[in-house]
Amino acid sequence: MLLLFALIPTVVVTLAWTGLAARTLSLLSARSAWERIAHSGEEALRAVDRAPLSPAQRQALERHEAELRESAQLARRFDFVAGRSMRLVLVGGLFVVVLVAIGASRVAGHLSRQLSRPLDELVGWTGLVRMGRPIPEQTDRRGAPEFEVLRSGMRTMAMELETGRRRALEAERAEAFRESARRFAHELKNPLTPIRFAVDRLRRQAPEELRDTVDVLAEEAARLETMARSFAQFGRLPDGPPAEIDVSELVTRVARAVVPERLTLDLSCGEELPLVVGFHESLVRAVTNILINAVDATPGAGTIQVAVYREPSMVAIRIGDSGTGMTPEVLQRIFEPYVTTKPGGTGLGLAIARQTIEAHRGTVVASSIVGHGTVMLVRLPIGTDTSGGPRSPMSNIGVGT
Repeated sequence: MLLLFALIPTVVVTLAWTGLAARTLSLLSARSAWERIAHSGEEALRAVDRAPLSPAQRQALERHEAELRESAQLARRFDFVAGRSMRLVLVGGLFVVVLVAIGASRVAGHLSRQLSRPLDELVGWTGLVRMGRPIPEQTDRRGAPEFEVLRSGMRTMAMELETGRRRALEAERAEAFRESARRFAHELKNPLTPIRFAVDRLRRQAPEELRDTVDVLAEEAARLETMARSFAQFGRLPDGPPAEIDVSELVTRVARAVVPERLTLDLSCGEELPLVVGFHESLVRAVTNILINAVDATPGAGTIQVAVYREPSMVAIRIGDSGTGMTPEVLQRIFEPYVTTKPGGTGLGLAIARQTIEAHRGTVVASSIVGHGTVMLVRLPIGTDTSGGPRSPMSNIGVGT
């Protein structure tokens, strides 16, 4: 289209220019008229030449005759040149058309590279974003610099949309898990009450040879009760009025209560840490679950390192162990509900911890090296007001250092 817009006016202008030049040259040449003038002038001179003339008249007649011959000769020369000039005009017009065509093609190609192709590329990207497919990587930067800004903006938008989709799916998945946990805890608690009463009665009335059997029933009932309590905790978000919490004191009490004597507790708390607004019991459960996992991952003698310190607008809790560590595959799934590597575990401890921390608008990340232990890093915002209700957990958990 750009080529046609350039060529059509050029051809029209060239044809009009050639026709005008031909018309002008034909008017200027007038060879036949000059030849008639020269012929009649020669006859008139011959007639005058027979008449008696004075020397001055004779001299004037000769000058007129010379001028007449020179004019006739110039007319013939001009007509000769004009006839061949039209060819030059036509060749020049064709040359101009060719030059305009080449220039227009170059301009059209340049504009296509600078405008059309980048626009087609961006339109294709919108289709990929709509279908949820990744935008392809691009090594060369085609088009004007403004298109690179658009590409960068679309990549950012696509990543944010993908993050939003993933978080929405994770939120729906977490809500489904919580609903299942609530129902399971409810159904499990109903038979547990009569079972516990029956076990207590058997303990009082059973003969001595059945004591071991009754103890097994009591242990299994207690385990089921613990499991039901875990499902009930996962099935609900923190509720009640929030309060100001001294994180240093909370972590210190929990660490000293959870870490057994066989392990060395390395506890470090920063001075004058700001308070965190939240739900005390929920945070206690979250820190307890993380510490229990650290203790279970450290068989025999080992060290549990706990540090509480301040970061910009955050209070950080770092819990590390010198245990067995985890592979990257296991590490990616440790916060998912019902995922556990411990025999008899429910896989809800870290899921409850993440749910609670995210309800406080905090984050928890994990890093681990097989054979060197695992580190959990919890960050809680300073002075967060959760009175408006806890937020839904989002999948902003990653693996970091």
